[in-house]
Amino acid sequence: MTIPYPTSQSVQAIAPVTPPSGAARPRLTFLGTGYLGATYAICFAELGYEVVGFDVDEAKIAKLSAGSVPFHEPGLDELLRRNLASGRLRFTTDYAETAQHGDVHFICVGTPQRAESQGADLSYVEAAVSGLSQHLTRKALIVGKSTVPVGTAEWIEQLVGKHADPDLGIEVAWSPEFLQEGFAVEDVLRPNRIVVGIKSEWANSMLFAAHKGVFDLAATEDREVPMVVTDFATAELVKVAANAFLATKISFINAMAEVCEVAGADVTQLSKAIGYDPRIGNRFLQAGIGFGGGCLPKDIRAFQARAQELGAGEALRFLHEVDLINLRRRTKVLQVAADLLGRRFGPAGPDLSGTKIAVLGATFKPNSDDVRDAPALAVAALLRKAGADVHTYDPQGNENAARALPTVTYEDTMKAAVQDADLVCVLTEWAEFRNADPTSLGEIARGKKVIDGRNCLDSTLWTGAGWEYRGMGRP
Repeated sequence: MTIPYPTSQSVQAIAPVTPPSGAARPRLTFLGTGYLGATYAICFAELGYEVVGFDVDEAKIAKLSAGSVPFHEPGLDELLRRNLASGRLRFTTDYAETAQHGDVHFICVGTPQRAESQGADLSYVEAAVSGLSQHLTRKALIVGKSTVPVGTAEWIEQLVGKHADPDLGIEVAWSPEFLQEGFAVEDVLRPNRIVVGIKSEWANSMLFAAHKGVFDLAATEDREVPMVVTDFATAELVKVAANAFLATKISFINAMAEVCEVAGADVTQLSKAIGYDPRIGNRFLQAGIGFGGGCLPKDIRAFQARAQELGAGEALRFLHEVDLINLRRRTKVLQVAADLLGRRFGPAGPDLSGTKIAVLGATFKPNSDDVRDAPALAVAALLRKAGADVHTYDPQGNENAARALPTVTYEDTMKAAVQDADLVCVLTEWAEFRNADPTSLGEIARGKKVIDGRNCLDSTLWTGAGWEYRGMGRP
């Protein structure tokens, strides 16, 4: 069922509940203080909840406790410092302290792809749930937020039964997250929906109370936040299904870019035209070098692997092609670079030795420092492997990129990267790159050739400034 809030019906439908701690509002914990857990912990403290963030990584906890977010997310540093000062937020590496504090414990640890297969590695989930459960001393609700294979919530119930005192009546629920890096604060405080998978009215009431700050903020701003109440399996599937759909939409328009490239059409005009259809919409219809990050690539692979385990692998066979299209766009940049530089693309790829290439962008998207499975960094690696002298600049991602790909040179400014370059590749659509002056850059580049890997530049402006411009899927 879907419960829109605020309505008098929804208030009556969900009975008020007294948290086991006896506090006026449920006391919350977030286990795992990476991107997901730290963002939620900080934002829920901002909503007025008493929050503890837990992690086994002592350095990360020390940094957060000192008021510094260990990743880049606009607006989060200020919220962290404010809520540490208020006393509503603290961080710990102690399972016992975490168990003692919380009424609702959110599991926010990573679920990376397993090294030996496409499936999700649930070892961090198991460690967090097991470590917490054995220290619980009163009734509590354990809520999964991490993106996991369907069936994980039932497995967590078994873990809780194994490690927690059965007389406590510990319950499990599932509530997937839908954060967009660069917009995560807004996504937590003003979500477009909340999904919960439950088995009891008590769990439903506790989750409603744990999110009441979100609903109250919506009410003051005259908005509604739908709350979809469902079963475990559906709640688990919502996130992976959403990611699979978005990945498919991105790969679809990139497949159209491949057709446009051989047909002489313009994919930017194509996507604009079909995006006016309300059944399609224009979001995630920007052709380029594909998607990356810590979610979409590994989630669609884990979804396929789990479907195969359940005997429904044929249903998701198309996701394999979605993945292939996405990876193919990275190689396309290498092909275009070879063409612009007059180098033959042979069976082993091009020989780009003797060329200097500026790569603008290293993160998988702007307003982030996340370089996990970043297409920009993958392209930089391909160019370097082909022999090019690659100079990379990213407004936030240089430090993380240097750890992931130490074989290229990192510059502190865009101009330093472009200086004496034979080719410029714009691979992350930062505003700094979109708004760059092609005339001034043309004065310092050795070759005025540019690959717009995100179709984010004004092609007329760049060609007018004397640049040889190549977009993705554009004539």
